[in-house]
Amino acid sequence: MSLMDHLVVAPVLLPLCTAALMLLIGDGRRSAKAYVNVASTTLGLAIAVALLLRVQEQGAAAFGVYLPGNWPVPYGIVLVADRLSALMAVLAGAVGLAGLLYAMARWQHAGVYFHALFQLQLMGLYGAFLTADLFNLFVFFEVLLAASYGLLLHGGGQVRVRAGLHYIAINLMASLLFLIGVAVLYGVTGTLNMADMAQKLSLVPASDRGLLHAGAAILAIAFLCKAALWPLNFWLPPAYAAASAPASAIFAILTKVGVYAVLRLWTLCFPSDAGESANFGGGVLVWGGLATLAFGAIGMMASQQLGRLAGYSVIASSGTLIAAIGFDTPALSSGALFYLASSTLAGSALFLLVELMERARQVEADPPELDDGNYALPAFFDAEPPPGTNLDDDEEALFGRAIPASLAFLGLAFMVCTMVIAGLPPLSGFVGKLAMLMALLEVQDTAARVLFVLLIASGLLAVIALMRVGIQHFWTAQDRPAPRLRVVETLPIAGLLLAVVTMVWQAEAVLDYTRLTAQTLHTPSQYIDAVMGARTVPNPASHGDGP
Repeated sequence: MSLMDHLVVAPVLLPLCTAALMLLIGDGRRSAKAYVNVASTTLGLAIAVALLLRVQEQGAAAFGVYLPGNWPVPYGIVLVADRLSALMAVLAGAVGLAGLLYAMARWQHAGVYFHALFQLQLMGLYGAFLTADLFNLFVFFEVLLAASYGLLLHGGGQVRVRAGLHYIAINLMASLLFLIGVAVLYGVTGTLNMADMAQKLSLVPASDRGLLHAGAAILAIAFLCKAALWPLNFWLPPAYAAASAPASAIFAILTKVGVYAVLRLWTLCFPSDAGESANFGGGVLVWGGLATLAFGAIGMMASQQLGRLAGYSVIASSGTLIAAIGFDTPALSSGALFYLASSTLAGSALFLLVELMERARQVEADPPELDDGNYALPAFFDAEPPPGTNLDDDEEALFGRAIPASLAFLGLAFMVCTMVIAGLPPLSGFVGKLAMLMALLEVQDTAARVLFVLLIASGLLAVIALMRVGIQHFWTAQDRPAPRLRVVETLPIAGLLLAVVTMVWQAEAVLDYTRLTAQTLHTPSQYIDAVMGARTVPNPASHGDGP
């Protein structure tokens, strides 16, 4: 095997080894931990990009199958890098690096084990996207959830503890359902390998078909709970709003793990040619996604805090994706994958902006005092402005007033996030929603019409909610001094938004990638053949090369 063949396992091993190194370094050398963390996370993102480029070069049905223990399929651990898993790995690496760079300014000093937990979080994410069997999917789910528990509580405080307890309780219940569903499916099919299970579903006797569907439904509840499907998403807005900014930024992709699991298993095990099990649960996905989208949009309108508003925007994006998946239409899935990448990057940037905007809002200018204890009146009470001068509401001259760089950055970044989340042209959110709207026009179904209307209406509600927040933070804050921002806090936000702009610049190439990804997902035989056809590496001794 070549070095490139081992890239599939590298995203899992790298953060695992880095986390172990963090523990060995000790508590007193946080600067060393920070530099090692940044280097490892950057390398992990580079490996994920290399995987994506490799599957892109190999054609439409690109699969990199890796057998870590060299056991034959389906008995051993299997990792698979295809178009979908490579895309999700790149997104995980991007938001992870952005959150880590932001934490370098302040948040890394708020807890002893931040860097180790951060690497374990990345390990769980990469592993969940690359694994090809249900048991290891459960293992990586638990790794990323255990790390997220620590990251959610990072920094302490009563609000984080309260939100963390709710978050932990609901995820523990979801993990229990995960185990029950896996056990039932294993009892029916006799395997945990996803490809092998999909291949054996047609052989399940009619007497066991109800048990098969029950196990799949239980497993789906666990995934949909993690994907924030309504009404199982009450925990998300308070938890994401209470978490520290870098933790919330990487949490933006946690709900997408649940969406990914549903997309992977549903298209693999219940395609349209699966006989009696064809499209099992599709209606639940569609209408549950529609309810989640509506709930998220209404929640954005009702939110008075920017952090909770960002949390509801994550719910709205999850609802959009789940509903699109349920239609089992490649063209709609293609637009949904473009929207997934766009909304994840913009959502992560918005969570980072929340703290900076709230910090700017809390900075107040001290009005000058006179000798008698009274406050000085504004200058325009004492002098008339020059004739012909343009005045603002306070009758101060508009021209010649420089906008502070920090305030200009916050305003521009917030505007870009607003346009992407609401789906306004010309940014990537509009491209993704337009692709889905065009695909929905070809679907003659009541649910398709409802989703068409909700995509437009939710965008309108998102614009109203975000504009209201923007007015509160920027237009009504003229007397506040400009906030002081560190370069390391602005760079990750700029990087995420630059990635969103790049998606528009390269929209045709990205859409081609998502189109081929959707076609591969809706042709599960390609994935099954690639995994089941993987062969172990022969023992050199058997070829006469050994001693």
